[in-house]
Amino acid sequence: MLTLLLSLRDCFRARAFLQAEILALRHQLLVLQRSNRGHKLRLGWADRVLWVWLSRLWNDWRSALLLVKPETVIAWHRQGFRLYWRWKSRCCEGRPTVSPEVRNLIRHMSLANPRWGAPRIHGELLKLGIQVSQATVAKYMVRHRKPLSQSWRTFLKNHAKDLVSSDFFIVPTIAFQLLFVFVVLDQDRRRPIHFAVTSNPTAEWTARQLLEAFPWDNAPRYLLRDRDGAYGEKFCETAKWMGIREVLAAPRSPWQNPFAERLVGSIRRECLDHVIVFHEAGLRRILKDYFEYYERCRTHLSLEKDAPVSRPVELPSLGQVIEIPKVGGLHHLYTRKAA
Repeated sequence: MLTLLLSLRDCFRARAFLQAEILALRHQLLVLQRSNRGHKLRLGWADRVLWVWLSRLWNDWRSALLLVKPETVIAWHRQGFRLYWRWKSRCCEGRPTVSPEVRNLIRHMSLANPRWGAPRIHGELLKLGIQVSQATVAKYMVRHRKPLSQSWRTFLKNHAKDLVSSDFFIVPTIAFQLLFVFVVLDQDRRRPIHFAVTSNPTAEWTARQLLEAFPWDNAPRYLLRDRDGAYGEKFCETAKWMGIREVLAAPRSPWQNPFAERLVGSIRRECLDHVIVFHEAGLRRILKDYFEYYERCRTHLSLEKDAPVSRPVELPSLGQVIEIPKVGGLHHLYTRKAA
């Protein structure tokens, strides 16, 4: 009895496969008849649904397929699957939409500050009380053709509150005169403590700048610097007299003084690369404006997108967003002001 049932099942299955093959061949003939006038072979949505249905019910469907490749039928099935889930998910709520005002503000910030990336703009929006993700900022900001800024690793975290770093960098004037800039940076809040400009950096001048940077009894415990010859013995004696222990970086190893090097790089990229220096006094004025912006306005990744001198978060209830030019218009401060 079981053998008879199995035989009947195989018979019906073979007949069903035969009917499926006949249906597939007749369908392809009808498609060719529709295209017998020299037109390009076109398959409608009903033809595609038929072949997707046959591929699901008939294992040997590839043997009867002549007009298109089997991969095409599989692609039709995947396309139908995407359309099905799009229809099924049409009533589901997605992520909250970003208001046109916020989108326009992101675009305006990216256009007004072409050297800012998504983290910097996101930090400004947080200070304005606008809660959006950094990915949303990256989506709506205007793209600029510029290389990615270099990042620095954290260094000597355990001594950040007792550690400052110093460095020299050179700025050429319009008459090709070299001016030397000396900066002292607080490692804890990334705050520039002192800067000075000279055309002749002697050891006595550098030692005097150390005294001006820490005029009272507030000298740090450690000073990280490189082995520049401008420091000299006078500088070392002054640091020892003030109770400062010098930590020297290895020769030709700027990565061992990353915070000061990053500050110098930011000064060049965000300020000095976009101006022409005429004389020493002009350079002092430019750096003074930039350091004021750097301390009180510029958001930093290492400070959880806060400024070295902490900026309060301004909620939307305080008024509309206004734009204040900084550093001659190279950067801007965004704050709220009541109407």
